[in-house]
Amino acid sequence: MGEISDGSDPLVLAGRSFSSRLLLGTGKYASVDQMKAALAASGASIVTVAVRRIPLGDAGQAEFWSALRPYTLLPNTAGCHTAEDAVRTCRLAREAGAGDIVKLEVIGDKRTLFPDTGELLKAAPILVKEGFVVLPYTNDDPVVARRLEDAGCAAVMPLGAPIGSALGIRNPVNIRILRETVGVPVIVDAGVGTASDAAIAMELGCDGVLMNTGIAGARDPVLMAQAMREAVSAGRKAFLAGRVEPKLHASASSPLGGMIG
Repeated sequence: MGEISDGSDPLVLAGRSFSSRLLLGTGKYASVDQMKAALAASGASIVTVAVRRIPLGDAGQAEFWSALRPYTLLPNTAGCHTAEDAVRTCRLAREAGAGDIVKLEVIGDKRTLFPDTGELLKAAPILVKEGFVVLPYTNDDPVVARRLEDAGCAAVMPLGAPIGSALGIRNPVNIRILRETVGVPVIVDAGVGTASDAAIAMELGCDGVLMNTGIAGARDPVLMAQAMREAVSAGRKAFLAGRVEPKLHASASSPLGGMIG
């Protein structure tokens, strides 16, 4: 297949193409300057912002929004615990000019931050009917993913591990089955801690990875952003190239025929 240059293998969401398959959050950085540098190093096209945590009235608000101007905004409903709250938050984001693409989160447990899939399945069709492009944060259940696709969601975003845990992909089998179950893009969201986690997600056939803590919480966020960029690219290439099937026993790398002696 040859080398894949930037932009030749885009992430497509609801008919829109994005050059990067790495999506980034904007929280937890030590400063706006650090966030700006990390976003640039990541090569991301899409950045997500928690609508309910936007620093309204903060002195750094103008600087914050200025730093996000080059990117496609993905407002999210972090902090919502009911379908009603999530729908209201998406409407407010659109009224504020954030656009129609939204990351839908409905949290069901405050300790683990696992999604409430029942409330998620209530909110998704309402938002789709109102013209939103819905990207739902969900668990790694293929049945729920299929129902979200049936509800009109433009992608599904299963967790790799609990939000902010940096545990990596805890259930690769479910992620792989989920990927084979739905026809919309699958973007791993939550739990990615280091570059190998991102590469594994992409090698499983996922279409993208969304992360925040893995980069913002690193000792050197800018360098980690670059590492994540390269890992997502490498994992995608490995998936497209098609790995050799694992074998229990050795297989000679060189042909055995014609050996001397």
